Amino acid sequence: MEIERKFLVKELPERLERFPKRRIEQAYLCTDPVLRVRRRDGQYVLTYKGAGLLEREEHEFPLTEAAYRNLLEKADGSRITKDRYELPLGSYIVELDVFAPPFAPLVLAEVEFSSVAEAAAFQPPDWFGEEVTYDPAYTNAALSQRVL
Repeated sequence: MEIERKFLVKELPERLERFPKRRIEQAYLCTDPVLRVRRRDGQYVLTYKGAGLLEREEHEFPLTEAAYRNLLEKADGSRITKDRYELPLGSYIVELDVFAPPFAPLVLAEVEFSSVAEAAAFQPPDWFGEEVTYDPAYTNAALSQRVL
């Protein structure tokens, strides 16, 4: 089960380059239910995500590079490429996604939790902007379907 809150970002943290960064490429085979293929750090994954916004089922399955490339060609919509920074925030890790064109200058911050109660108690830092957890337009699956 994945439990996460998502926020727009008002301003990037200072010296962002000092934090670990990964380049992610992903595309969607289906958006209802969500079936995603992703490449990150030379690893390839097929992900199923159930319904929901704050809390939803998630399962990942490893792929070979050949399988990933084959499925990537079958994807609908736009591919998403983004740099993901991992920033410590107390006992949490903020996954800060800086999107490449055509989605730039979009920047989203996601924080995962072990329970819905923990998620509700979380106080975002000042550099976070508007919360978009419950806005389905900010899911990566929905972004991939936008006509740009």
